[in-house]
Amino acid sequence: MAVDYAALKKGGFMRQKQKNNFSLRLQVVGGNLTAENLIKIAEVAEKYGDGHVHLTSRQSVEIPFIKLENVDEVKEELAKGGCKPGVCGPRVRTITACQGNQVCPGGNIDSYDIAKKLDSRYYARELPHKFKFGVTGCQNNCLKAEENDVGIKGAAIVDWKQDACINCGVCEKACREGAITIADGIVKVEESKCNYCGRCAKACPTDAWDVKTGYLVSFGGLFGNQIVKGKELLPVVESEEQLFRITDAAIQFFDDNAKPSERFKFTLDRVGLDKFEKVIKEAYNG
Repeated sequence: MAVDYAALKKGGFMRQKQKNNFSLRLQVVGGNLTAENLIKIAEVAEKYGDGHVHLTSRQSVEIPFIKLENVDEVKEELAKGGCKPGVCGPRVRTITACQGNQVCPGGNIDSYDIAKKLDSRYYARELPHKFKFGVTGCQNNCLKAEENDVGIKGAAIVDWKQDACINCGVCEKACREGAITIADGIVKVEESKCNYCGRCAKACPTDAWDVKTGYLVSFGGLFGNQIVKGKELLPVVESEEQLFRITDAAIQFFDDNAKPSERFKFTLDRVGLDKFEKVIKEAYNG
């Protein structure tokens, strides 16, 4: 009986150079695994692999040296520990994320929460080629959001509260963009220089800033044979509802316009960035 390698790859089993051996890629959202997951992964790697796992560049886990005859048994065993096989090929891949503001002092958004929602919305969706989302919590950009087809970066929109300010100057020193100046007891933020990092508000000893969180979204990033930084084409996105309208529009544009085996960046180049920009600005404005 012929082996359906395409079906195996779709289900996360990637062929190795060793005949009838596969590396199983697991579905891991935002790099988070429970202790229960880890125990079961270790058990499966020991029993069905060669006793080791590989941590991928996109926060997933691969169990190599799974034998063809054990594929179904491995899936059943992993399910007992709450683990699911991942996907490969032309579809939405693992959603990556940093730890975000639930753990990291620098985070402006709950990156993992957004990653879970993106996963629920898009994961494994069939497309002309692979499609990657990445979510990072702030301008430190630990997740390298712009490397992704769609990158999401946490933003802090700040507004100075004069009554709470003691004019200590800490915010001016904290700002790496030179966007803040203090003169005659007045703090001014030059919006054209502000990158929405939120360092001013985080450094302030008297909480003299109102902070509203938002999202900076980039499109068409690549990191592989070609390296391309995704483009930010929109102002700060100020709500989840607005964000998901934009991501819906971006992925649908790719689905509607891409050729088979064409990454999002090259679809944008061929179809025209101006046409895409019009679509996502309509989504941004609702």
